[in-house]
Amino acid sequence: MLEETITIEKICMLAGKIMLVSGAETNRVEDTMNRIASSLGVKNPQSYATPTGINFSVDVAATTNSLRILKRSTDLHKIAEVNDVSRKLTAGSIPIHEAFRQLKAIERENSEYPAWVQIIAAALVSGCFTIMFGGTWEDFLPALIAGALGFTGMLTFERVVEIRFLAEFFGAFLIGASAYLFVSMGFGNALNMVIIGAVMPLVPGLHITNAIRDLMSGHLVSGLSKGVEAMLTAFAIGAGVAIIYAFV
Repeated sequence: MLEETITIEKICMLAGKIMLVSGAETNRVEDTMNRIASSLGVKNPQSYATPTGINFSVDVAATTNSLRILKRSTDLHKIAEVNDVSRKLTAGSIPIHEAFRQLKAIERENSEYPAWVQIIAAALVSGCFTIMFGGTWEDFLPALIAGALGFTGMLTFERVVEIRFLAEFFGAFLIGASAYLFVSMGFGNALNMVIIGAVMPLVPGLHITNAIRDLMSGHLVSGLSKGVEAMLTAFAIGAGVAIIYAFV
């Protein structure tokens, strides 16, 4: 029985860790952990997740297990895969050991796109947002190039310093500087349209969405912390662009 309880705790913590690291909202993380535990016979599972940690126990008076989350990203594919394992466990179609093996495989899986693919996607997004916000086709290419340069700078700086705030600040600074140079050389018409489109890949859309969803579901700590994180990101982007405007 002791071995089975430890296994249940491990599989719940592993599922919650993968989801939280991959960018899932805390309400979904807790719900998935509780569903897995309930499907394995736990009558009163207790899970509590924040953006930086997970707590779980099989009962109110049982030993609480904690796990620290140091780094988060966005990987909706892994979230969907964990949900699929959770549904199979709930339906009783796979045993607990097979579910744990599948979760371990999901954790080891590297489904992140290569840097060059992310840069190309960011470039196309930048150009398209410029057109959507009212820019002209003359602004499309400058925004595309500025967005690619800014996103490349952000990825490179983050690998060196590993501080997301400073990386986004540096990326926004590169966008503002390159956009100003392009427009001043006649390559593009509207500076503001080029910058607005180019910074869109840096905007923390997922953090804002998860913050609102957590607040609406009653997870005030997680919702406020994610909201503050999104505000800091927005401030970094604005400050990076504002420096360029301060000297032109």
